[in-house]
Amino acid sequence: MELKEDFMVFSGTANLPLAEKVAAYLGKPLNKIDIKHFPDGETFCQVQEGVRGKDVFVIQSGSPSPNDAYMELFVIMDALKRGSAERITAVLPYYGYARQDRKDQPRVPITARLIANLLECAGADRVLTMDLHANQIQGFFDIPLDHLKAEPVILKYIRDQHFTKPIIVSPDTGGAKTAYSYSRKLGTGLAIVAKQRTGDSTVDAFSVVGDVNGCDVIMVDDMTATGGTLSAAAKLCREYGAKSVHAFVSHFPLTAKGEERLMNETQLDELVVTDSIPLREGFDLTKLPFKLTQLSVAPLIGEAIKRIHNDASVNDLFNIE
Repeated sequence: MELKEDFMVFSGTANLPLAEKVAAYLGKPLNKIDIKHFPDGETFCQVQEGVRGKDVFVIQSGSPSPNDAYMELFVIMDALKRGSAERITAVLPYYGYARQDRKDQPRVPITARLIANLLECAGADRVLTMDLHANQIQGFFDIPLDHLKAEPVILKYIRDQHFTKPIIVSPDTGGAKTAYSYSRKLGTGLAIVAKQRTGDSTVDAFSVVGDVNGCDVIMVDDMTATGGTLSAAAKLCREYGAKSVHAFVSHFPLTAKGEERLMNETQLDELVVTDSIPLREGFDLTKLPFKLTQLSVAPLIGEAIKRIHNDASVNDLFNIE
């Protein structure tokens, strides 16, 4: 698809490697912006190219350090708006605060909605994001939102592995719909792990609905931060006779607790993640007891940017046989 010329792509500092890959897919370097963080923590930016009348895309993941990442994005968009950009699209490969999407206790915020309000106030005319933790977050916006899925990238990798006896497993009941979609496209069986969360980072998995005995288990989830759900589900699948366990997650905002658990407790054979979030700084891949694979979603995001700019269908990206 040919691109009209009146568009620009900027990036914050949260995930520059991904932004550079997206720009390379689009066949142009990132446009220039100077971002500074003063000693007292304030963020400053200066857009170093004229944006008047331009269709502008700003790439910024909501992790690591979501507070800093979002503030940086708000400041950038305000500068672009004051520079008379015609349209500003906030490109969020990972939507930070997505897990705070409902009021399930007294006197707690719905922070995912707050972030939506702040994005609009800061100048976003539309939002492009990927694999939201809950689909209802789309309804928090009063501006257009394009919701990508890492599914095409992950499906291609799974098919290339030629598993002998694959079965799709959802590590919890909340991911059953996503797991069902994968099982239909791959033509495999489906199983679901029943779990109970016992703390912020601890999970008790107690049953598997479906037969995983002798199977190559393919677990799919939108994200893992502490590794609790994946580790508990992998252990249970092993107990039920799984031959191998491979986990696929779109987002990998790994915490220190998660790193420790992956190093010492998990029974995975492989963990496959995307580059929507950069790998945790200092994370030593050589010490992992399993294979870690990182897939790039840059072509997916780049193609979506092309289609948005050209007013073409984004949904066509997911017409997968």
